[in-house]
Parts: sequence; structure tokens; C-alpha cells
Amino acid sequence: MKNISFKQFSPYLIAVVLFVIISMVYFSPLIEGKRLMQSDITHWQGMSKEISDFRAKTGEEPLWTNSMFGGMPAYQISVKYKANLVKHVDNFLQLGLPTPANYVFLYFIGFYLLLLVLGVSPWISLAGSIAFAFSSYFFIIFEAGHNSKAHAIAYMAPVLAGIILSYRGKYLLGGVITALALALELNANHLQIAYYLLLIILVFGIVEFIYSIKEKKLLNFSKSTGVLIIAALLAIGTGFSNLWSTYEYGKYTIRGKSELTTEKENRTSGLDKDYTTQWSYGIDETMTLLIPGFKGGASVGKLSTNSSTYKILLENQVVSENQAKEIIKSLPLYWGRQPGTSGPVYVGASVILLFLIGIFIVKGRFRWWLLSITILSILLSWGKNFMPFTNFFLDYIPAYDKFRAVTMILVIAEFAIPLLAFISLRNIFQQEHDNKKIFNVVKYVYAVLAIVCLIFALFGSGFYDFTSPADANYAKIYPDWLINAIREDRSGMLRADAFRSLIFITLMAAALWAFLFKKIKKEYMIAGIIALMLIDLWTVNKRYVDNDKFVSKSSFQNPFLASKADSLILKDPDPDFRVLNVTVDPFNDASTSYFHKSIGGYHGAKLRRYQELIDHQINMNNMSVLNMLNTKYFIVPDQQRNPVVQINMQALGHAWFVDSIKYVSNADAELLALSKFNPKTKAIVDKRFEPLLKNVVAGTDSNSKISLVSYAPNHLQYTYIAAKKKLAVFSEIYYEKGWNAYIDNMPVSHLRANYVLRAMMLPSGKHTIDFRFEPKCYKTGEKVSFASSLLLLMLVVGMLGKESYYRFFKK
Repeated sequence: MKNISFKQFSPYLIAVVLFVIISMVYFSPLIEGKRLMQSDITHWQGMSKEISDFRAKTGEEPLWTNSMFGGMPAYQISVKYKANLVKHVDNFLQLGLPTPANYVFLYFIGFYLLLLVLGVSPWISLAGSIAFAFSSYFFIIFEAGHNSKAHAIAYMAPVLAGIILSYRGKYLLGGVITALALALELNANHLQIAYYLLLIILVFGIVEFIYSIKEKKLLNFSKSTGVLIIAALLAIGTGFSNLWSTYEYGKYTIRGKSELTTEKENRTSGLDKDYTTQWSYGIDETMTLLIPGFKGGASVGKLSTNSSTYKILLENQVVSENQAKEIIKSLPLYWGRQPGTSGPVYVGASVILLFLIGIFIVKGRFRWWLLSITILSILLSWGKNFMPFTNFFLDYIPAYDKFRAVTMILVIAEFAIPLLAFISLRNIFQQEHDNKKIFNVVKYVYAVLAIVCLIFALFGSGFYDFTSPADANYAKIYPDWLINAIREDRSGMLRADAFRSLIFITLMAAALWAFLFKKIKKEYMIAGIIALMLIDLWTVNKRYVDNDKFVSKSSFQNPFLASKADSLILKDPDPDFRVLNVTVDPFNDASTSYFHKSIGGYHGAKLRRYQELIDHQINMNNMSVLNMLNTKYFIVPDQQRNPVVQINMQALGHAWFVDSIKYVSNADAELLALSKFNPKTKAIVDKRFEPLLKNVVAGTDSNSKISLVSYAPNHLQYTYIAAKKKLAVFSEIYYEKGWNAYIDNMPVSHLRANYVLRAMMLPSGKHTIDFRFEPKCYKTGEKVSFASSLLLLMLVVGMLGKESYYRFFKK
């Protein structure tokens, strides 16, 4: 047995301890039991309430909820995929840390592993992990509640670590690490980040392939690629239930192709182009990578008492000193072209310096790979500001049109920039080049960046007028002198942060000079870099995620208070009706879903047909459509803007028999027909369903009756009596991939009517109808997930045993 020295492991143990300490100190209110108030998590609590309550009551997964948009699958809301055993590894790696400190810790650990694999020393890797983890966007997303996004970002680096090991000839070790890390990535359940990771991997593969040809190592490349394909398939298998259900559902959502033929120039096979590119980074806004306040920061930001706005408020004596201090806490500081933002993408001025140095001193595949993906992500982040390039990806790159907010692709740059920066630093410390030559590179790169910073610090006000597109709206409520003061403060933020970035690149350049010319020891140099990273990035992040964002645990767990209107509606014993709340933005709201089954909701993957119904009928206040959706209550504002209840006596209830059917030829005609029809007597049906309606008897039948007798989100039961064969329409959303219909426990077919509803031809007599949500993708997928994740964990245990044996026991 080999001797095991604590000193051998101490750098890694110290790093882990420091990562825990830094994560918890930054979010210190977590130690007091407080929780970060995150808007999307609050929304999630609203939209998942019916699912959570049903799960707690029955122990089952409903897989469907009626609380939003009339009804939709719960796959991307709150489904527990219990068969995927990889989640236990994920929980172990988070060390039980509270959110969001747990995700910051994962940021650290993942990037640390990647740098170690690339031969970076443990201490430099520690500094590099801080640089990566504290990239501003990675913290800003916590304030918004994008936890799954942060979770997925954290596992990007470990996936690349496994891939790199495999291409370096460690096929088995690399393959197992890749499979586990990718399984963890998919378990995080943020497909947009996973898609961007795929782009990173594809570019890496292309570069690796080119170098394998150049170095005549195609056989090794083929072996590694084969191992990685197997690893990827195994990882996909672990999350098969989630991936299959998401893929199946995605084709029917706003991310799938529309059947409508209008607005063809704006449509893709996924999201519409204007929706995809609504959040596009401005071309000049890319400067925030170097200067955080280049575009003013967040849409609603905080100023100091030294600001022009504060001073002019007091000078004009329009408010008291305390009122002025409150006003400057929430002002429109962002003046870029995005509809809104929680803050800039800032990777650190000194990190940018090291990255640019790396372009010149890092040779080979890693330079071209990381430079390529950085440029690619920046160009794609411009979205509608660079439409020729964006159109190419939307039209020709598979699945690119399934994702919105193209600004998010800058996560690739935030991964690549610190990675190349610290590979560069590794080369400097290993003195792979002549020190004077390296310093010449440092000197010229520093000079360019310093000039850029000085230009914007001294002359920025000459380039811009600091006007935001939103200023026209603020001009309606703010006087001109206040708008002008805000613009002056925007200018001041650019000037101050340009000087700030100049200071940090100067300190880094000075540290490099001191090390290269042996004015400072290596240990002090590394400590200085760690301090520099923390001071630079920590202070910027605190502008957007500070201790004021935390609330008590009880406030976090109870995000919505029922209004008098909500309380009145909740007294209705009927288990299944809908509510339209116009005191909020109904289609960007989760509070109504917390208490009721809402016509609206909050979700980025609602059913496309329902979205089209919103756009073309519900937004036009078509009462016929609201009635067929069983909208029993409206919540409206009274004269004091308080929510009050209005009951809709025309709501059609749970189900009804119709007297006639109007067949239409396509989706355009079906949607248009809803503009003027009586859903109580007529059903609009696409001709493709006509074979299911043979021998239906038209005309009225006063003796026919249908009633809901039992409700659960995944199982509705009705009884009916009819004197003749009739078509019944149900006020439930039609979704063919999972909803099965039964009459007296015998399976029968059902169809779509009125663009979004379920309908069924019912035989005469007295019968029982059941609708059960029984998607095969979940049941079968869970079996595949369990088998795959069990096999993967066995491989991981075997690999750990093998590596431990060779490292510690074999002489």
C-alpha cells in the first residue's frame, strides 16, 4: 500500500472548504434562516400549487394541472422523476447547502475539476473557479429565480472535463465522468443551457478532429468519440422519462410548429422570430463584459446620495430627504435596447486581460476552440441586432428556434473567457515562454484595454446621450429635470466603471510584471489574484443580489395572500371551473393559479393552440370562448382598484351536448369560426376528425344530461344520459399524448373541438365516462431511467474502486 499524505490532499480540501465558506458568506442571511426572494420561484409556487397539493394528498404524480392556461402537462412545472437515481449524487454534491449557496458551490467545484484536468495547479484553479463562479450573470439569475439554469450551468465544466480526458486517451475514466456529469446536467432540467453546452462540445469536436488529422491520430479520435457516444446515450437514458415527455410535449407548445398559415415571415419550426429575439444584446452592449456599468446596470437600480438625481430632488425641494433616499433605490438606470434586464453580463476586467493575453500565448487546439465559441456566442447574443447571422441559425441549425432570450447564449462566453484566461495564467506560471516575450504581450494587451477604458471614462458622454427607449414612458410621470438627472447618473456610471475597470486591469498587469521579473513570489502572486477576483466580481454582484433581497422563511413559504375576491370564490364547492383575473396581467401571472384554475398563468411552454386562442380570441374579449372554457368567475378592479368578483352566469359548465357540428378544413378556418358562434349548440370540428363522428344524430334533445361526478387533475369522471347518439363537448383542454377516454371502463376515441377542447361521440343510454391522463412517455421512461441510472452508478463505483486501487494500494 502506498503512503497517503495529508499534504498531498490538503490543497483540494482547502479549496472545498473555501468554496463552502465563500458561498455562505456571500449569502450570509441564509445562516440566519432567511431565504432569497426569487420572482420565478414565487411564480413556481403559484403554478405548482395544485400539483403539490395532489401529490401531498395521494402520493401520486398527477402529470397534468388545470391551474394554468385551462390545463397543461406538468412536465416542465413540477414532476418528480423518482426513477432517476442520479439525483442522489446531485444532492450529495450540494453538501446540504441552502439555495442558492448550493449552486454557487457547484459552480466552484465543476470549474475546479476542469482546470485540474487541464493541468492547472490546485491554487490557480481555485482562483479560476472564483472568476468563473462570480461572473455577474451567474448571480443575477438567482435574483430572478432561475435556479434550474444555474444548476445546469454548474455542470457544464465537468462534462467538458470528462470529454477532454477521453480525448487524451483515458477512455474509460473520461467516459464515466462524461456520462455522470452529463446525467447531472440533464437532471438539472434546463434544456437551453444543455443545448448551448452541446454547441460548445460540437465546436470542440470539430477542432479536435482537425488536430487529429494534422497529428495523424484519427484512430484515437475515433475511439474517444465512440466511448463518448456511449457515455452520452447512457446519460440520456438516466433522464429518459423527462426528456421523452418534454420532447413529446414540446411539439404541441409555442416551441413547436404552428398549423396557422398567417405571419409566415415571422414563423419558424419553433418560436416566432420576434419572440425568440425579444431579448437581444446590443452590439455595443457587449462592452459590459469589460465595463459593468456600460449600459447603466439593471432596469430598476439603486443610486447613492452622491448622485445627481438625489441632489436635484433635494435642490428642488419636491420631497423630503427620507423620501429622496427611497426614490433613488428604484430608478430606471438601464439605457440599452433590451425590454428590461436585471443586470449586465460582466466577467471581470482582469479576467478579460488574461483572456486576451491567452489568445497570443496559448497555442494549439484550446486557443482556437475557446476563441471560436466566445465569438460565436457574442454574435448570436446580438439577435435582432444582427439578423443575417441569427436568421441563419433560426432557419438551418436544428432546435435553435426552440429557445427564447438569445442573450442567454453569453453563458458560453462566460465559460470560455475565464477558462482561456487561466490556461494562460498556467502557461505564465510554468514559464513555457520567454518572460520578456510574455511581458511584451501583457504590455500591448494592457495598453489596448487601458485606452478603451480611458476613452469611455473621459469621452463617453460624447458618444451617447444615455437615453433609454423606456424614457418616453417615464416622461409621462417624471419632470424633464428629473429625467435629465437620471441620464447624467447613467453617464456617471459609465465613467466610474470605466475607471474602475482600468484600475483592475492595471493591478493585474502590475502583478504579472512583478511575477515575470521576480519581484514577487508565486504564492503571493496567487493570493493576490484570488483577492483581485473576489474584490472585483463580488462588489459588482452585490449591486444586484445583496442582503436586502432576503426575507423570512415564513414569507418565502407563503408568497401569496388571498384577497376577499379569492376567498369568496374559494367557497364555491364546484371542484372544476375557471377564473379570469384582470386585476393582474392574466397571461403573465401565477398568483391566480395559486388559488384557482386560471384562464391565464405563467409559463414559457404553454400549448401553442391555447396561445393562439389567447392572441386571436380571448384578448378580443370573445365571451363565447370564455364561456366554453367554463370561466365561471371574473376578478375585476373596483373604483378603488381593489379586486372584486363578478359571476358569469353564461359559463357552460363541465360538459354539454351540442345540436350541430360545423366542419372546417384547417386550423385557420377553425380559429376564425370561433369569432362568431354559439358553443352551447354548435361544435367547430376539423375535418380530420370527421370519421369519428359517423351517425351522430343532429338536433336538440332536452332529456340528455351530462355531469361531472369526480375531479382530480389527472382523472375526471362524468355520468350522462342520452336518448340518442350525441356529440358532447367538455370544457377541458385537448391533448392527445396521454389523455385516454373510457365509457363504462372500455377505451374509446375522443377528438378535438372548438380549437382546444375535448369532445366525444356518446352512445345513447346511461353511462359513465372517464378521462385519465396516462402518458406512456412517463411510465415507460421511468423504467429506462431507473435501469440506466443504476448501471451508471455501478460504473462510477467501479471506476472509483479501480482508481483508488491504482493510486493508493498498487506499488
